[in-house]
Amino acid sequence: MKLYVDQDLCIACGACISLCPEVYDWNDDGKATVIVDDVPSDAEESAKDAMDSCPTEAIKEK
Repeated sequence: MKLYVDQDLCIACGACISLCPEVYDWNDDGKATVIVDDVPSDAEESAKDAMDSCPTEAIKEK
């Protein structure tokens, strides 16, 4: 699974980073970003939970 964070929609709430720090982290602009090319299979469930929890639906599948 490949994901990305739409930087125009991200409000830097940190929900995704709290739920799945192995996939999401802060970028230099203070917004969330995906830090892996492919989401590891053992992190897919928490990555999807983070995507579903995003209040602005900024996390998308490529």
